[in-house]
Amino acid sequence: MPHLLVPFAACSAAACQAALQGLALPGLRALVTRLAPGATDAGTPEDLTPPHERVLARARGLWQGDGRIADAAWRLRHEGHDPGTAAWAWLTPCHWAVGRDRIRMAPPHTLQLQEAASRELLEAIRPYAAEDGIDLHYRGPTRWLASGEMFRGLACASLDRAAGGTVDDWLPRSPEARTLRRLQQEVQMLLYTHPVNDAREAQGLVPVNSFWVSGAGALPAGALMAEGPQVHDALREPALAGDWAAWRERWQALDADVLAPVARALDRNDPISLTLCGVALARTWGPARAGWAGRLSRLFGRAPSAAQLLDSP
Repeated sequence: MPHLLVPFAACSAAACQAALQGLALPGLRALVTRLAPGATDAGTPEDLTPPHERVLARARGLWQGDGRIADAAWRLRHEGHDPGTAAWAWLTPCHWAVGRDRIRMAPPHTLQLQEAASRELLEAIRPYAAEDGIDLHYRGPTRWLASGEMFRGLACASLDRAAGGTVDDWLPRSPEARTLRRLQQEVQMLLYTHPVNDAREAQGLVPVNSFWVSGAGALPAGALMAEGPQVHDALREPALAGDWAAWRERWQALDADVLAPVARALDRNDPISLTLCGVALARTWGPARAGWAGRLSRLFGRAPSAAQLLDSP
C-alpha cells in the first residue's frame, strides 16, 4: 500500500505559523478529506529521534528506543553489504559556530563541501579515530560511515535535531559518550589550522571544524530490508535553515506535484496512507470508511484549511 511520509510539515515557531496562514494546499485537503485518521505517534521536542525517523525506524524494524536507531548499519545492508555484528554510525562533517553562551551547528547542506576537500579532511581525522577503534569510510561530502565499539548502544540525537540548532542541547551525555566527546575536541583542534579550512575561508566559506554522530548501533535481528514509507523531504532544508518563505514555496510544489496526483489516485480506489510529521508528533491518515468525508466536512463546516490540518504536526 502506498504510504507517503512528509517530514517537517509544520512546527510551532511563530514564523512557521505565519507562513501557514493563507497557504493553499488543495492536494493535501483533497487527500485528508477522503482518508480517515489513523495512528498518532506523539513525542516531545526534546526527543533525540524526531517523529519522521521514529516512523521509518518502526517500519524497518529498527526501533530500539529514543536515539537508538541503527540506521547506518541498516543502510549498509540495504545497499547489499554485510554489516555483520559490528556497530556502525554516520559521521557528518559540520561547522559549529561558537557564540558567547552557546554553540550552533550550521545545516550541513549549507557548507558547499566538495568531495576532494571532504576526503582530505577524512584522511586527516582517520588516525585520531583509529586510536579509539573507529574505522572511517567515505560515502559522500557530508556523509561518512564509521564502525567501532563506541557506537554499540550509543543513544545519539538525529542530525535533524542538531542542524540549525544549539549543539549543547543534543550532545550525548551517557558514560559511553565520553570518548566520543574527547575525539570531537581533538578533531576541533586538528581542523582549526587545516589547509582545507584555510582555502575555504579564502573563498568566503565557513570552516569545517567538527563532526556529528547519528544512526548508531548494530543491526538488530528483526530488521526489515523494505524501505518503508515513501519519504518526501522537500521541506527539510528550508525548515532546518529557518527559511519559512522557501518552506512555504516547497509546500506548494509538493502539494501540486505529489499530493494532488495521489489524491486523484483515490478515484481508482487505490489504498493510500499519508503521514505528516512535525517536531514532536506524527499523524497518519489511511483508507476511509464510507461517509467519512461528509463527517469531516461537518466537523469543520467546510473542507479544512492547511493551517487546520498542520496545526498539530
